Amino acid sequence: MGDGHCLKDMVPFLGMVTVEATNVVLNVLFKSATSRGMSVYVFIVYSYAVATLILFPLLFIFNRKRLLLPPFKFSLLCKICSLGFIGFLGEIVAYKGIDYSSPTLASAIGNLTPAVTFMLAIFFRMEKLALRSLSSWAKITGTIASISGALIVVLYKGLQLTSASPPLQFTSFLQPVNSPQMKWIIGGLLLVAEDLLVSIWYIVQAQVMEVYPEELVVVFLSNLCLTIISAPVCLIAEKNLSAWRVEFDIALAAIVFSAFWGSAFGVVVPTWVVRLKGPVYVAMFNPLSIVIATAMGVMFLGDILYLGSIIGAIVISIGFYIVTWGKAKEETIEDFGVGSLESLSDPKIPLLLSCQREV
Repeated sequence: MGDGHCLKDMVPFLGMVTVEATNVVLNVLFKSATSRGMSVYVFIVYSYAVATLILFPLLFIFNRKRLLLPPFKFSLLCKICSLGFIGFLGEIVAYKGIDYSSPTLASAIGNLTPAVTFMLAIFFRMEKLALRSLSSWAKITGTIASISGALIVVLYKGLQLTSASPPLQFTSFLQPVNSPQMKWIIGGLLLVAEDLLVSIWYIVQAQVMEVYPEELVVVFLSNLCLTIISAPVCLIAEKNLSAWRVEFDIALAAIVFSAFWGSAFGVVVPTWVVRLKGPVYVAMFNPLSIVIATAMGVMFLGDILYLGSIIGAIVISIGFYIVTWGKAKEETIEDFGVGSLESLSDPKIPLLLSCQREV
């Protein structure tokens, strides 16, 4: 009995650590491939085309016992297509942001998603803000801390911890556009924009999953729509036909790894852990990617580690955990009959997200 209980705790833990590590590996592979000349547009089209091909046979394998699917309406198809469009925009700004900055910055700013989702939920009146509630104040404080940490990471580098070069201070906006400092700022802003798009994507996804609770079908169709949308746009953006010829090198490895990760392992494991341990348990592992990305960036990409990145990442992580705690506290109160928000234990609804809330 004891061994079984230990295994039940250890397997989800190892699974989530692997999830975070694999996410960082994908970003590092992408950064390495683009530094060797691979086009961002080529990467997006090929990776999602391969992911769609991988998902297609899985529809018949895992849904063969589900002969009767929920009714499929035109309005639902439009929402799924909007998932593909939002996902395409998110991929463009995300990978351009990594190209301009580093996987470490991407991992740090990625922890802004709960705070951004919370702000959007307030804006669209999908979540109530009770100023007398401790959970609301926790989410507000965590959101402010997360945004402050992001500003520190983007605008302040500080001492070079892996080099003896003179210290860098706050970056001036009068720098040339092609300077490393301005590229870092542009990359950070693009990654923040990606967080905003991810939060919007979560909201639309939750609405779709309520109407059509077939995860694999929705993921396949959204990937298919993304591929169809991205192909002509990226062909126009990348007019060099030779760039579309991928050799057997790091570029192909990045494309295949992204396709497999996005369509299989990266979806199955978090979903399974959410059902076993709950979304708060899954969310606790997000800041781990900062540590992994920092180590891999320094070791494999030759990135310089700055004091500002460390301070900003710590502030973002603190804000992330405060927002997560506030949401968990709110849901705990609602479990006893207080409030009208949906339960956090629903695996189909992302953290800080709900589709049926009072306006």
